[in-house]
Amino acid sequence: MTTLAPDDVTGLLHEWRQGDAAAFEKLMPLVYGEMRRLAHRYMRQERGGHTLQTTALINEAYLRLVGQRQVEWQGRAHFFAVTAQVMRHVLIDHARRLHLLKRGGAEAQRVELFEAEAMTRERAAELVALDEALRELARLDERKASVVELRYFGGLSLEETAEVLEVSVMTVRRDWRAAKAWLYKEVMCDDS
Repeated sequence: MTTLAPDDVTGLLHEWRQGDAAAFEKLMPLVYGEMRRLAHRYMRQERGGHTLQTTALINEAYLRLVGQRQVEWQGRAHFFAVTAQVMRHVLIDHARRLHLLKRGGAEAQRVELFEAEAMTRERAAELVALDEALRELARLDERKASVVELRYFGGLSLEETAEVLEVSVMTVRRDWRAAKAWLYKEVMCDDS
């Protein structure tokens, strides 16, 4: 297994941003294991038998990341934060398509029937509700929303999150607690 050297990853990210397509190809073997860990983390939260398997989630994230050349990469932690965000969006898009299918929406024809059986209606609704609450939190306090994405979805430590956001670990800890409480209130206590 290739050792994940932060300097190597950062260098390759900068080369990739400068237009070196080969840098992205060199980068992927260095980060694949961590991407797999992130994907496993997401998929553990899903119901068994989900048709969107870990490998499919990684592949879809890979395809979406290829188009992220314009990002000002800050380093390894930032790359994984963006990767986590991309994976979250893949799952949310899947849940939204499923939700539309179950409600007979215009996009229903684009979702296969086996996909509808893979995720419960409640789980799809929960994912959509969490995404909406996180978007509202970002509107109110972008840093707290970023802390949630980096910590929960990205699996970054307090220290890594502080590094990406360029704030103290204590600030991240406070934001993390406040954001979790706010999201809980919005998602769990909002019966409207």
